[in-house]
Amino acid sequence: MIHLFIINPAAGSRDRTGEYSQAIHRLCRERGLEYDIRVSTAPGECRRFAREAAKSGKEYRLYACGGDGTLNEVVQGAAGYDNVAVTVFSGGSGNDFVKIFNDPAAFFDLERLLDPQEAVFDLIRVNDDLSLNICSVGLDARIGTDVSNYKRLPLLHGFRAYVLSTLVNVIRGVSEHYVVELEGQRLDGTFTFVCVCNGRFYGGGFNPVPEADPADGKLDVLLVDKVTRLQIPGIIGRYKSGRYKELPKLVRHFRTDAVKIRCDKLTAVNVDGELRQAVQVDIRVDRRKIRFFYPRGLQWQVPAAVR
Repeated sequence: MIHLFIINPAAGSRDRTGEYSQAIHRLCRERGLEYDIRVSTAPGECRRFAREAAKSGKEYRLYACGGDGTLNEVVQGAAGYDNVAVTVFSGGSGNDFVKIFNDPAAFFDLERLLDPQEAVFDLIRVNDDLSLNICSVGLDARIGTDVSNYKRLPLLHGFRAYVLSTLVNVIRGVSEHYVVELEGQRLDGTFTFVCVCNGRFYGGGFNPVPEADPADGKLDVLLVDKVTRLQIPGIIGRYKSGRYKELPKLVRHFRTDAVKIRCDKLTAVNVDGELRQAVQVDIRVDRRKIRFFYPRGLQWQVPAAVR
C-alpha cells in the first residue's frame, strides 16, 4: 500500500504546501508507511499524478491535498481503476463535498485520515468530464465558477465569495432558453439554471437537495424556471437550505440517471467548481465508480426522515 499525497498550492486562500508536507512526513514516518508527495505546478497535473499511480497497478491511497477542485482532478485521474482509493486532505476554500459527512472537520486531520473506512460512490459524466459532487448549467454555473475570482480577497472566503459572485452574475442576466430532455420529457422554455446533484453541498454551504445520495445510482436534478432579478433574493435562502419544495411554481425536482440540455449559445457549465462551456450538455451517471475513504466512524448516509 502506497500513500500518495497530491498537493495543489493554488487551492484555498493561500499556499499550504509547507503545512501539508510537515504533517505528512511526521505522521507517515511515525507509522512506517510507504508514501510519496507530489506538488502540482499547473492545472491538470493533479489528474496526471493520480492517473500515473492508478496505471501502475499497485495499491494506492490518493490524498487530494486542497479543496473540491483538487479532489475533482484526482478523481478524474483515478476513475476506472480498482487499485486506488481517493480522499481529500482538506485545505481549499469550500471543501464542500465532504460536508455530506457528519464531521467534515475530520478531513483536516491527517491522523484520522490514516485510519479510514471506505464507501463506493457514483460519478457524474458531464460531456467529456467527470463530477463527483454537483454540476450545473446557466446562472448557477456562472456564479459557482466565478467564486474563484473572489475567494482570495480579504474576508471573502466560502459563502461570502459565493454571495458576491451571485450579485455580479445576476446583474449580467438571469435566464436563457434551453431544451431539457429527461425521464422521457422534452421541456422547451426559458430557464434560470439546471442543478444536478450527486453530493449535497457546494458554493461554500449551499445544500440544494438534502436527500441526494452519492451511492444510489441516481441524480437529483433541480430545474429552475425563469425568474426575475427581484425574485432572486426571496428564492436564494430557500434554495440554499434545501427547501425547494416550498417553490413548486419555480423549481421542479427529478430523480433520474440522465439529462440532456441544449442551449442556443455557448453556456457556462459548472463541474465541481470548474468552468466549462458548451452548447449541448449530456449529463448522466457514469458507468465507473470511485472508492472513497474517510476517517473511521464518520457517517454520510441520508437519514431516512430526510428521504
